[in-house]
Amino acid sequence: MSFANTGSQVQSVVPAPREQSGAAQRAAGLLGAVDRATEAFYSAVAELDTAAVRGPSLLPGWSRAHVITHVARNADALVNLLTWAKTGVEHQAYASRSDRDADIQEGSTRTLQLLRADLDSACLRFAAAAESTPASAWEAEVSQPSGGTILAHQVPWLRLRELLFHLVDLDVGVDFDSLPDEHVEDLLDGVVGQFAGKPDVPAVRVEVALPDGRQRVWELNTDGADNAAVVSGEASDVVGWLTGRHDGARLSGDRPKLPSWL
Repeated sequence: MSFANTGSQVQSVVPAPREQSGAAQRAAGLLGAVDRATEAFYSAVAELDTAAVRGPSLLPGWSRAHVITHVARNADALVNLLTWAKTGVEHQAYASRSDRDADIQEGSTRTLQLLRADLDSACLRFAAAAESTPASAWEAEVSQPSGGTILAHQVPWLRLRELLFHLVDLDVGVDFDSLPDEHVEDLLDGVVGQFAGKPDVPAVRVEVALPDGRQRVWELNTDGADNAAVVSGEASDVVGWLTGRHDGARLSGDRPKLPSWL
């Protein structure tokens, strides 16, 4: 699966770097990665036939059609956040969790042709919203879908993370070790951050070999505990285990049972 930029119509257009604020520059760099991840997701979906799209994904209870629909609705949710940033008028990502779930369930029943058309339209809407976001708006505060306040320049990262994780979830031969190396450490930072504050997280010290050869340690709920479990391995395997996509069989150490990271 290639993450090369193929010149698709979903490419985002941003001002030249000299015209951008720091926030706008960060957004611009991430939007290029979003374009490449979108192309990779498109390519994976293009290989699916009607039977395959009804088959199970890596997410319990979800078919590949559910995943495709979710990725489309996520694009629209993030358009809402960019609209909020541009106008100053609150636009929550989703009207409610129940509405989000109902939209995904309804969309999952569509034909393959309609699934692809819906995905394409939603991705184009996100690209257009990002293109029309002025430099100053990337510094606006908005609320992310999982809760908490972020700055608008982080919205492209939310989109990139969604595309990368759910490309793996399609279960079409793309695993975490297929993803761009430059994003793996940020993915780990985000996943570990999601565990923070959860009362049922065991004490774990995770020792990770990053793609660039560096070693880094993340700690989950250790608080200086001497009896924390120690788990070590390659970054891609650690991401898969922490997010529940893998059983962690390729990792070293005793792996405690983890709650959902989201």
